[in-house]
Amino acid sequence: MKSITVIGSGIVGLTSAIALQEAGFKVTIIAKERYENTLSSKVGAVWFPFEVHPIEKANVWATLAYNRYQSEVLPGNGVTFIPFMIAYTPQSDTSWTEKLPEGNVREALQSELPNGIDMAKVANVPLAEPPLYLPHLFQRFIANDGVFEEREITSLNELSNLDTFVINCTGLGAKELCNDNELHPMRGQILRCEKMGIPSCVNSINKGALSYVINRSEDCIIGGTDYENDWNLNVEQHDTDLVVQRLHESGLTTDIPVVLEALVGLRPRRSTVRFEFDEKLLNIFHNYGHGGAGFTVAWGCAIQLSELFSKE
Repeated sequence: MKSITVIGSGIVGLTSAIALQEAGFKVTIIAKERYENTLSSKVGAVWFPFEVHPIEKANVWATLAYNRYQSEVLPGNGVTFIPFMIAYTPQSDTSWTEKLPEGNVREALQSELPNGIDMAKVANVPLAEPPLYLPHLFQRFIANDGVFEEREITSLNELSNLDTFVINCTGLGAKELCNDNELHPMRGQILRCEKMGIPSCVNSINKGALSYVINRSEDCIIGGTDYENDWNLNVEQHDTDLVVQRLHESGLTTDIPVVLEALVGLRPRRSTVRFEFDEKLLNIFHNYGHGGAGFTVAWGCAIQLSELFSKE
């Protein structure tokens, strides 16, 4: 059995590892932290191609992932399909809707639209709740003879020497590891709240004014922020107030959300996802820079990755 090493244990690393196992590889994951301490553990994790480029490739990955999630719906693992309202304008790219199964997307009724939104799509999309889905994936990986090692890799040469092939899924950590000046954080602050009787929706039309609601099985995620090049990992009261203000301005509710916790994460933003072999160390394959769409495209990238390495 051929071996391969994956670096990183977030959603991109875990799906890559499992897809490679399914392709017949013996897989080791090395990561500086376990899945519960990664960015992936802090997000709403609904399927929505947000700030991921290039659009054409992202749509392919998102479609592959959408189809994969249909077989990922298992009791207790946190994967379900929910109606999700997505605001858009005539200038918005809605090409992702063309890839969804017939009947899974429709125009929102005027009576459904939040304040300030003129048009929206309502799509039936996957939701993968991180507190349930990430441990489920990790346990699957281990049960399939996967090996996990918790340690930090600090150079590409060290990375290259780990195995015959190495998959770099280090997210924002790739900025320092790869000296990637194009990779930068997009800071997001969200509120995990008690469940609310309002629809799941997102308004990402105006840069810097991101607002969304994601209803999960036991809680509700209200977001958020999309601050470019912001490395601040502290919870800011100003942003908490801003998130609640935008929720109220939407007209969806006048209730004050019962906040269980506030969370901050740094999305790994890049002009294009880096999905390619390293130009110098040819046994390293880079799979990072998925912006705000890690859970949306991770399975798609993992599927293409496993197909590519099955041919090596």
